Amino acid sequence: MVSKIGRYDIERQLAQGGMGLIFLARDPYIQRQVVVKVLMYSRMVDDVYREFFQQEAELIAALEHPCIVPVYDFGWHGEQPYIVMRYMAGGSLDDHVAAGELKLTEAAHILKRVADALDAAHAQKIVHRDVKLSNILFDSTGEAFLSDFGIAKSQSFADDDGDWLVGTPAYMSPEQVKGGHVDGRADVYALGVILYRLLTGQFPFSSDSTTALINSHVDLPVPDVRKVKENLPSVWQEVVGKAMAKDPQERYATAGELARDVQEVVSGKWFLRKL
Repeated sequence: MVSKIGRYDIERQLAQGGMGLIFLARDPYIQRQVVVKVLMYSRMVDDVYREFFQQEAELIAALEHPCIVPVYDFGWHGEQPYIVMRYMAGGSLDDHVAAGELKLTEAAHILKRVADALDAAHAQKIVHRDVKLSNILFDSTGEAFLSDFGIAKSQSFADDDGDWLVGTPAYMSPEQVKGGHVDGRADVYALGVILYRLLTGQFPFSSDSTTALINSHVDLPVPDVRKVKENLPSVWQEVVGKAMAKDPQERYATAGELARDVQEVVSGKWFLRKL
């Protein structure tokens, strides 16, 4: 393993993502831990990966949102580009879910922060396209942040990814699967998948076949959360169903609207509104 990337002293490898190796490092100039993500050699031959990688740094720098993991630096290690980001010591939402169920109040707060980040991105016509449990990270105080804009899409450019099917199969909106026009409502769909997972402990669709899994988002109705957790109020199916509607026009128009309804259900305001 390398001991230094740019000016950053590498402490250990944390993970390997789809495009890069992720290291915990220390910035010797200001004596703080950071995360360094380096594009893997195996991805160097493909211009698309290099563009995705640099795009992540540029998009996050442009957003500068308090609920998005900040980028500190971008550089080159030989021919490999790298990104330096804030170290999130609290792990991911995937880790938290694996450790045990979250309280609904906690889930509502997390979704609110992620929704704030997404709405800010969508306001600048940036679609994340890979919102998932492992891309929601926590700092040392337990506050949630959205990360990994590596495959985000700027709608300022044509919706053309060639033959690429972009996203993570368990979370992909029907329009992503079909290769159609994608806007912020694709991220709302992914938030709906996350909400389903937080409520039930399961994903709405699963399969050993990637093809079958992605086609489920297009062809199968959203499973009823009460089939998994009988004690859940029916209102949760209304919220999940609207977030994961097959037709983007029938979904929540913004992530913030979904987060608002989640908060209102959790606080009881939803039921007062319906009286």
